[in-house]
Amino acid sequence: MRSCRIAASLIVAGLLAPPQLFGQATIVPRPKPPAAGQSKLPATNLRVDTNLVLVPVTVTDPMNRPVTGLEKEHFRILDDKVEQTITQFAMDDEPLAVGLVFDISGSMGPKLKTSRQAAAAFFRTANPDDEFFLVEFNDTPRLVVPMTRDTQEIQNQLTFAQSKGRTALLDAIFLAIHEIKNTQKLRKALLIISDGGDNSSRYTETEIRNLVRESDVLIYAMGIFEPEGSRSRSPEELAGPGLLSDICEQTGGRHLPVEDIGEMPDIAAKIGIELRNRYLIGYSPTDMQRDGRYHHVQVKVIPPHGLPPLRAYWRLGYYAPME
Repeated sequence: MRSCRIAASLIVAGLLAPPQLFGQATIVPRPKPPAAGQSKLPATNLRVDTNLVLVPVTVTDPMNRPVTGLEKEHFRILDDKVEQTITQFAMDDEPLAVGLVFDISGSMGPKLKTSRQAAAAFFRTANPDDEFFLVEFNDTPRLVVPMTRDTQEIQNQLTFAQSKGRTALLDAIFLAIHEIKNTQKLRKALLIISDGGDNSSRYTETEIRNLVRESDVLIYAMGIFEPEGSRSRSPEELAGPGLLSDICEQTGGRHLPVEDIGEMPDIAAKIGIELRNRYLIGYSPTDMQRDGRYHHVQVKVIPPHGLPPLRAYWRLGYYAPME
């Protein structure tokens, strides 16, 4: 796993932030070309002589809408609490590889129809060069549709999905992260649609938490839970929201609980918009030792005059390279 933390001397910290739909919030457009001396960000598989950390960041306003048009001076970035100099800045518009991790356990029965509609709404935000695959899970996870650009193939498969069995959520995440390594895309993400906690996995929470920390995969989740106080909620379901939130936040993604099942398609579409509205901030750490240590990253947004407070989302850290 450690070998995928950082390629060569380039450190790619897949740190991201999310926004949401319903009228994308924008500020001053950014039509001007890069200033002299500012080149386009290098591809994340480029070998360079200096350590470069690339931090994808999403910014939202108080209405949870994505904010575009910010400039480099509107961001501050800290590496292990030490402020860094931002040397690279751009909007991230690379094609995506996304794995849909879809719960078909027994309790999903009455929610399957709306969950399919949510998946369809998410796919409508896709770009022609994006790739997708489908992992379904109940007692065990299964790769049902390998990597493809044909979203209709995945939707056709979901039409025949039958709900039964228990919930091996952690195993499904493991399988999906393993599968997404097969893509050549630089931007990778998972979308989990599930209605409860894990009760059938071989992998533990700690193992999966460490796995997502070491990967460069962004994870979003739509959690469909029974109302708080419901007597039908099992201990695993009670722990489900915390489990999903923790896993997603490690990667810079988000867990979006579904309060009204009818809102699922809208939430899925918002996630699709968030994935395609990210800033990419680069810096060379002032104190980088090749010791494999985990570095904590913090991103702060300084709103332009006249804008309300803004919120950023990003991956919480990265592992330094090893000699």
